[in-house]
Amino acid sequence: MAMSVHCDIVSAEKGIFSGLVERLVAAGSEGDLGIMPGHAPLLTVLLPGPVRIQRQGGAEEIYYVSGGFLEVQPNLVSVLADTAVRADDLDEAAAQEAKDQALQAMNNQASELEYSRATAELAEAMAQLRTVQQLRDRYKR
Repeated sequence: MAMSVHCDIVSAEKGIFSGLVERLVAAGSEGDLGIMPGHAPLLTVLLPGPVRIQRQGGAEEIYYVSGGFLEVQPNLVSVLADTAVRADDLDEAAAQEAKDQALQAMNNQASELEYSRATAELAEAMAQLRTVQQLRDRYKR
């Protein structure tokens, strides 16, 4: 049996996953991170995007987080997210619409604040679409 570590994925609203994992991959502020049992302790900012876990036994699951923190301790990996949802629960059409609206707002901005808000909304919509694409790719295998 492969080694595993306990992982919790929680959002501001509720816990979404708790269990043993063999691997976790997430988008950190310095790039993608791969976490496996025995990883050095770490605390980093998470960017909006997919979090992939490989459960004990090999099954893979994908979650979307809108940002937050990843903490690695010797026996625990914690994803503390602003928002976290199962990738299966993402609405691709709504994410595409949000992307289109953000692009339109960026082109029609009246102030720097509106442009910044549109940029943040675009980044979140693109991260959701990237998560949906990873989920789609997983089903192709």
